[in-house]
Amino acid sequence: MWILKTLDAPEGTGPFTFRVMPGSIKTLGRAARADFVVDVPLVSRFQCRFTASAEGGLLLEDLESTNGTLVNDKRVEKVALTQGDRVRVGRVELGVERG
Repeated sequence: MWILKTLDAPEGTGPFTFRVMPGSIKTLGRAARADFVVDVPLVSRFQCRFTASAEGGLLLEDLESTNGTLVNDKRVEKVALTQGDRVRVGRVELGVERG
């Protein structure tokens, strides 16, 4: 299992903790239909997708978001995440942990 936890969130948004189980695919965005809802400015309705493989890997894909998805301060389209990475969507930064 992978855990995404708030490192830095804009005031008034509260902390976020999301879990991605092996073999699952989860979307993150402002839309109520997103699996992980982050309703803050600069986050697209469907910002990015997390795919956790049965073997234990975690892949992040930007879903052509307006403001982009950053990993360790670099804009990415598709990247394999590792323990300790930082994912930024809008003004929210999430730390990546293995659970």
